[in-house]
Order: sequence, then structure tokens, then C-alpha cells
Amino acid sequence: MPAFRIAPAVTDAFPDTLIALVTATGLRGREPWPEAAAALADLEQRLAGGAWQPADETDPRIEAWHTAYRSFGTNPRRIRPSVDALGRRFAKRGTLPRINPAVDSYNAVSVRHGLPAGAFDLDRVDGDVDIRYADGGEEFTPLGEPDAVENPKPGEIVYADTTGVLTRHWNHRDAHRTRVTEDSDRVVFVLETLRAGHDGDLVRGAAEELRGLLGPHAERTAVRYLGPADPKADV
Repeated sequence: MPAFRIAPAVTDAFPDTLIALVTATGLRGREPWPEAAAALADLEQRLAGGAWQPADETDPRIEAWHTAYRSFGTNPRRIRPSVDALGRRFAKRGTLPRINPAVDSYNAVSVRHGLPAGAFDLDRVDGDVDIRYADGGEEFTPLGEPDAVENPKPGEIVYADTTGVLTRHWNHRDAHRTRVTEDSDRVVFVLETLRAGHDGDLVRGAAEELRGLLGPHAERTAVRYLGPADPKADV
């Protein structure tokens, strides 16, 4: 099983980082997931009724990511953190996308709690995964664009395995190679904050909520955490 590591340079720059790694093994992505469907429908009903709005860039949870993006040279209003982009689309359209049950589950948890989220098919990950600054020589193929190749900017924070980059701009977009499909069997889901002192309990609660959505459709689930005190986790 691969290890996930967060580089010392990243935790030095962002000492209040907390990352939850929710793993699910033996996923059954082709059966009905009524819990995920209900989670999406509940959010849509709450938005339509005016009882709730997704977090936007004025929220401290999102604002922290905008500040981080600017620190490594990314304009967060042009290239937005995933949760910011998802929340904006949701507020505008009134609906959340339906991709597949596993992806729908983490999207629901992400937008509900204002936390960036992503996922990697562990059977498509090569070696260990490092959260680190890019050197500019890595290659990245964006989700949904299997023939495209990009090179992250030097100094941009990425998730990377031994073959290439799995996310650009920390959590803006995932790679096509490690995308989660209905047939993914072993998956790690990621929830992140740069404000562990304020939002650590939020991340832990969101991780358990996601685990609850995955549990009925997996053989095993587990949660591990990465941060300055625990910079490595085997998944």
C-alpha cells in the first residue's frame, strides 16, 4: 500500500494544515447508493429553500485557500480551489453534478462543510504520494483530458506519485489517470484544511460523515490524518 507524505517545506509554510485520508477497499460502485443520493438532494433542497448557502471566498475556510494559492503564484479567482469552484457552480445552477456514487459522496461532504476534497484510485497510483512543491519538470494530465499534458509551475504545490502529478494547484484539479470510476475498488478520499486550529473538528467530523456514506458499499473503511506532527500515513 502506498504512503502519503507531506513535505517539510509545505508544513513549514502552512503549519496549520490538516489532511484527512479516508480509505475504502472493496467498493461496489455499480450498486445503488441511496445515502449519497439523499445527501445531494438534501443540499439542493436546503439551497432552494434559502436555508443554506455554500461557503464562498468571503468565508475564512475558503479565504485561507485563496491566500495559499497566491503564495505559490496562482490566481485563485481564475484557478479556484475545488470547493470554491464547486460551491459557485452549485449556487448558480441549484444542482450538484452526478458523476458516480463515490464521487458524489465526497462532493456532498465537500460542499456541505466548505472543505476541499478529492479522491484517487489506489490501483492507478504508482508508488508513494508526496504533497510537495513542484520543480516544473513533472507532467500532469487533467481529469477528462486524457490526451493533454501540462507542466506545473515551479513552486506550485502538487500531489505527486513516482509517475507524475495527481493534482495541480494543491487541490484545483485531479489527474485523469487516478480518477475514480464505478469500477474503482480501492480508493483514498482527501479532505483538507489550512486552519486546523479552527476547523480540525470540522475535518474530523466530515471524514466520519464521508466514511458513513462509503461504509455500506465497501468491505473496509479507515481514516488517517496528515499534518506537521504526523507527516506520513500508510493507506
